[in-house]
Amino acid sequence: MAGGDPSQPAIVLLSGGLDSATTLAIAQRDGFAPLCLAFDYGQRHKAELEAGARVAASFGAELRTVTLDPSCFRGSALTGGGAVPKDRPESAIASGIPDTYVPARNLVFLSMALGAGESIGARDIFIGVNAVDYSGYPDCRPEFISAFEETANLATRAGAQGESFRIHTPLLHLGKARIIQLGTELGVDYALTSSCYDPDAQGLACGRCDSCALRRKGFDEAGVIDPTRYAPGALA
Repeated sequence: MAGGDPSQPAIVLLSGGLDSATTLAIAQRDGFAPLCLAFDYGQRHKAELEAGARVAASFGAELRTVTLDPSCFRGSALTGGGAVPKDRPESAIASGIPDTYVPARNLVFLSMALGAGESIGARDIFIGVNAVDYSGYPDCRPEFISAFEETANLATRAGAQGESFRIHTPLLHLGKARIIQLGTELGVDYALTSSCYDPDAQGLACGRCDSCALRRKGFDEAGVIDPTRYAPGALA
């Protein structure tokens, strides 16, 4: 897929998962030339970094991977602070803040994206947060995004000079099924993506974590074949 208009640069946060891949497709559809940012923060699901590289390449988008000090993100199941929750009912996934919450992750990622955007003249930042299937993460809520956008325009030279930053959240109010349908319409190859919180050494999905459950349910409701590569016996 071709990139967007080079005169319209944008930063896209690209984890390598289903939502961020769809967000990248939307940014290109809307005429932007995305610079994708991925983050290595010591996450146990590093398969997402390889997935992000595959997704960026499929869109012809530039990808930069930022390495962060893992010690800043302790206490989460995603960074080794306990076991990843498995086999939770949908009612449990939709309530409370799970152990997979990573302290201030989206705040840090958006701050890095803001710095990158100001440095290259991009005033548009895309992030695939979702307030419908968001697993209880507080940094995926609309209130947080609005507050960060306001902060971005207060904290930067560009903002102070009237060059407003915009935080784009095209998936914010979409369910997982609609996201998959939209991405499929835009040509996203979901076989390239990885959403699992606890993949095996080969990057195969566990099929039992919250993220796997939401992803599988989304494909089922969208009527789209699930291309996820699951570990042997994962769905037994």
